[in-house]
Amino acid sequence: MTTALSTTSSPSTAGTSASDQRDLVLHWYLPTYGDSRGVMSGGHGSGLSHGERPATLDYMAQLCQAAEANGFESVLIPTGQWCQEGWVVASAMAARTSRLKFLVAVRPGLVAAPLLAQQVQTLQDLSGGRVAVNVVIGGEDSEQRTFGDFTTKQQRYERADEVLAAAQHLWSSDEPLTVSGDYVQVEGAQLAQRPAVQPPIFFGGSSPIGIEVAGRRADVYLTWGETPDKVAAKQDRVRDAAAEAGREDIDFGIRLHVIARPTEEEAWAEAQRLLDGIDPAEVARVQARLATSQSEGQRLQSELHGRGAGFHTETPARDLEVAPNLWAGIGLVRGGAGTSLVGSYEQVAQRLAEYRAIGIRHVILSGYPHLEETWHVGEGLVPQLQQAGIDVRHHTTR
Repeated sequence: MTTALSTTSSPSTAGTSASDQRDLVLHWYLPTYGDSRGVMSGGHGSGLSHGERPATLDYMAQLCQAAEANGFESVLIPTGQWCQEGWVVASAMAARTSRLKFLVAVRPGLVAAPLLAQQVQTLQDLSGGRVAVNVVIGGEDSEQRTFGDFTTKQQRYERADEVLAAAQHLWSSDEPLTVSGDYVQVEGAQLAQRPAVQPPIFFGGSSPIGIEVAGRRADVYLTWGETPDKVAAKQDRVRDAAAEAGREDIDFGIRLHVIARPTEEEAWAEAQRLLDGIDPAEVARVQARLATSQSEGQRLQSELHGRGAGFHTETPARDLEVAPNLWAGIGLVRGGAGTSLVGSYEQVAQRLAEYRAIGIRHVILSGYPHLEETWHVGEGLVPQLQQAGIDVRHHTTR
């Protein structure tokens, strides 16, 4: 029989209690292209990058274990030509950790939908339910072509919709799937076993079609760091899209870097150190490349610092503060997430409380270097969040 692809998805809440649905969930980032004490170029659309600390098996395991020790829910594992392959990394890291989850970035359509569903199901069961999926559409045709994918951005969103519908059917139903869509054609597809826990789908996208597909498919809608008013406006559009798809329950998340220290002065001194290590010639090179990106989210990130037009070797870090404690300096040389919260532990906690107040529940953080910065968050920032009355998952209220 032919099974029509479902048009909506229900958020994956299996195994979560009512209190779990209220707390703030902190995630970390795994730099599978290497780590550094300075801001690294790289990221979506900005070209290749290699860190001073190679992404060896032992270093990535050390970083994941630090994230686990500091109570992070998961680590985001990126995808792209500029980094290691995500499923291989997640499989290796699952064997080196016990509780930490893996938010694996995937580009729907680069492998067949049933194979993607099987990859997720296999690692989900082998890891004890520690897999989530971060959907990356691909904002640059040129990078997609390096993977043999010659679709347009519009086609990639349409394809992602079909791929996710097929995968979600296979994860949730024993009914064999036969479908002939524009991008997914399968006959009698079926998993040997369904995953014990259906993986949640994290999904970003700031363009109209991105928000439309997110409204149908996302369990967690994810945005890069913008000012709270802009984030709130985007959330309203996503809620409208979800309502049109017959969905009422969708979570929200934000992707940010963080520089949190005991005092405001120490935090901004660290931001200045990072900025002083950036070469204006590198800024010009990266921004020229990012200017060709088709990603609406990337355009919004680049506009925050004027595409680096005013940057020079003596630029004060606070000249790039675009809102209280929201700093756009990272995005001068890094594609994708380009903003950081900078301030004392108390100030950063206040800013996160403001995002929480508008509905952000998942916060994906990173910092340079990623290993050391996990401890600033776990030992310094989390207690301040708790003092602000915010429950943080995996942390006992103090």
